[in-house]
Amino acid sequence: LAFAFIIGMVVVLAEPAVHVLNQQVEEVTDGTVTRNQMLLALSIGVGVSIGLSILRLLMGFSLLYYLIPGYLLSLGLSFFVPKIYTAIAFDSGGVASGPLTSSFILPMTIGACVTLRGADAVMDFAFGVVALVAMTPLITIQSLGFRSILSRVMREKAAIRKILSADDAQIIYFK
Repeated sequence: LAFAFIIGMVVVLAEPAVHVLNQQVEEVTDGTVTRNQMLLALSIGVGVSIGLSILRLLMGFSLLYYLIPGYLLSLGLSFFVPKIYTAIAFDSGGVASGPLTSSFILPMTIGACVTLRGADAVMDFAFGVVALVAMTPLITIQSLGFRSILSRVMREKAAIRKILSADDAQIIYFK
């Protein structure tokens, strides 16, 4: 599982379209979402999806146990995060499941499936990894948006507390 997670993270780093997307996102958001934040979120998302695929292969359960809750979570998050994060997240899902990801991760998953479950199980357990790779960036990027909302609210509350706790006991007379 750890190896699959690391491979998933590294493959995203090598995907050229991810670097173009990160540059464009940083420009569109005026630096609110930095390249490093995007790259980290995408890497973690794809790493988790590859790890989940291998876990599914080991445990032998349906892909729907990941896809239905995952897409429900991503659609639910879209109601709470700024719209720009939702748009970036859905674009990121397509970019993360690009040609490099498909050409490295899919054969790795097929090989693991043949080794662990036999060649007959490839159609049942090896495929679906690209669907997971497309889904997890939706969750991680929108989580970035949710984190930005929470941090803004916390900053506002801290500013209000600071204003309310100020020592207003002294009176200043202007002449």
